[in-house]
Amino acid sequence: MNRKRIAGWGLLVLLLLLVAAYVGRGTVMRHVMANRITAMVTPGGGLEGLADGLHVGLCGAGSPLPDPWRDGPCTVVVAGQRIFVFDAGSGAARNIVRMGFSAGQVEALFLTHFHSDHIDGVGELLLQRWAQSAATRPLPVHGPTGLTDVLQGFERAYQLDRGYRIAHHGETVVPASGFGAQARMFPTPESGRAVILSDGHLEISTFKVCHDPVDAAVGYRIRYKDRVAVISGDTASCPSVEEAARGADMLVHEALSPALLATFRERFVQIDRKPLAQVMEDVLTYHTTPEQAAAIAKSAGVRALVLSHLIPMVPPGLETAFLGNAPSIYSGPIHVGTDGDFFTLPAGTAWVETGRRW
Repeated sequence: MNRKRIAGWGLLVLLLLLVAAYVGRGTVMRHVMANRITAMVTPGGGLEGLADGLHVGLCGAGSPLPDPWRDGPCTVVVAGQRIFVFDAGSGAARNIVRMGFSAGQVEALFLTHFHSDHIDGVGELLLQRWAQSAATRPLPVHGPTGLTDVLQGFERAYQLDRGYRIAHHGETVVPASGFGAQARMFPTPESGRAVILSDGHLEISTFKVCHDPVDAAVGYRIRYKDRVAVISGDTASCPSVEEAARGADMLVHEALSPALLATFRERFVQIDRKPLAQVMEDVLTYHTTPEQAAAIAKSAGVRALVLSHLIPMVPPGLETAFLGNAPSIYSGPIHVGTDGDFFTLPAGTAWVETGRRW
């Protein structure tokens, strides 16, 4: 059989397969969707196979600037078998599901401050947590002064939707008592750390950061057994972050590249978008450069540095440009975060394992 005949038969087989796929596209679609749902909504809620320890996932590594690889700020922390969320920017609830967890499993939400990009996913997270688990109690939400006003606004905005869903699905599926949030507001510590949650092997504490003019802005330190992770929240380079991160296994720190941001500023000036150009100038005063975050990680002696809340967007392949001189300052691993990144810190070890959940 010559090559032309073989090629002809190959083309015929390919065409037949394409025709079969088109005719059976409904069945194929259902099969694909069933597998996708199974992957996202696993029987154990995504916790099976996780080592006992601390796990940190990026359910949002972006900022207010458009970024096709990153949604608004959101970090999911698994301590043993308990799931907590820190900040809930846009896309938080959907990305938690994409990571294989259920919003209904979230035990509590912790907010670092009330800039819009850190809270604009709160309403959806509250709703999804309620609907996915038939919750009978509101979700505990921890945050600094001002939290009660913020949560009351979300509950007010969702009141009509709440009524529609109860009327449609019934109290068994969406119990009226489980809707919304339970505010657990705390005063911003002026110095040191304040313990917010202490339960057996788990301790979550908070500390004030440098995000003026936002006076109620905090970071969090999470300890589970012998592993520690610190989340900076939004901040300029700040001594309190270094103190909280001292000896930690992982520091998740926000980061802004002045050099890359200058490109945005210059372009906004060119197209006569002066207010946006001014914003690009102003944000330099209350964020941290990758080099500054690296210096904090070095001084604190952390095992790994993860950069999140990236300003501006960092397309794949440009991570080195974003980091600048940071690798020459901190010799440990530096990871430029992308949504779906997942880090495992098994108890009783010094390991930091890097992976992805999608």
